[in-house]
Amino acid sequence: MSEKPYPFIPLDWPRLTDAESQARALAFRQSMARRRSVRHFSPEPIPQGVLEDAIACAASAPSGANQQPWTFVVVTEPALKARLREAAEAEERESYERRMSPEWLEALAPLGTDWHKPHFTEAPALIVVFEQVYGLRQLPDGTVKKVKHYYVQESVGIAVGFLIAALTQAGLATLTHTPSPMGFLSEVLGRPENERAFAVLPVGYPAPEARVPDIQKKPLEEVLVRRP
Repeated sequence: MSEKPYPFIPLDWPRLTDAESQARALAFRQSMARRRSVRHFSPEPIPQGVLEDAIACAASAPSGANQQPWTFVVVTEPALKARLREAAEAEERESYERRMSPEWLEALAPLGTDWHKPHFTEAPALIVVFEQVYGLRQLPDGTVKKVKHYYVQESVGIAVGFLIAALTQAGLATLTHTPSPMGFLSEVLGRPENERAFAVLPVGYPAPEARVPDIQKKPLEEVLVRRP
């Protein structure tokens, strides 16, 4: 069964002046440069509508064949967050004590991380991002057909980048957490078999006592290459 082609419409794209373009680029750069991975959250509630707007921004990301292979599950109920924390800590403890190589542990050591994950219950919200490994389409006769998805991980990774940027612009702190393995997330949250957990983002305001490692990002001249 072939898909109908999209109709083409005029592009709605406001043209900025050079000064506006430069100012916006600099302001966004400076704002995102202050972004840090936060592990200590305040219990303050998140303003209504902010998560929805941030997820809508994430869902506007480009994706392979415009298949939009993502699902964003927002968890705020304390008991459910506690279940997720318990399961995450069990997996993380196994990883830190048995699965991770000495080189991996050595790389993590300067960051001071371990298997304890208090941010699962301290943050007012968790956003669990799932990648849709394949799609499901109901046919006119009621049967369900599997639909192959393309560039799933690349597409979902871009969407998560949009999500982090949107939440940062809203003044909220995040942590990109990828427990391994992540099968417990699908089980606890009751997700269908075509979805696979991609990342967990605790979201909220930083706790007043929050501290972060004094790390530095590579300077621009190390990551930017200009070719004549």
